[in-house]
Amino acid sequence: MEAGRTGGRTGEGSALDQAGHDPSATFATPAAVVGREDLSRPQKIEILRRWEQDARALEVAAEENMGGERTGSVLQQVREALRALGAGQGPRRAAPTKHGGG
Repeated sequence: MEAGRTGGRTGEGSALDQAGHDPSATFATPAAVVGREDLSRPQKIEILRRWEQDARALEVAAEENMGGERTGSVLQQVREALRALGAGQGPRRAAPTKHGGG
């Protein structure tokens, strides 16, 4: 496992603070976020929502040939993790932008 990426404690600093900036640098997988016992459910959801935004942005960049990498499997893992926490996407509606935002 890479340094800094963990399913357990990250050492110095708050996992929430670090993950708020770059969840994929803090956690090896979205499932690792779900497994953290030192984070509350709302904190886990916040981290996973950030990861979802990052994955969508990378997909848009890849679609537009801007050097982004395809993140379909990561995005699927994030969505599965959110569902595991009972925080699925809610009702399906068409996204007004490629990023899924409104």
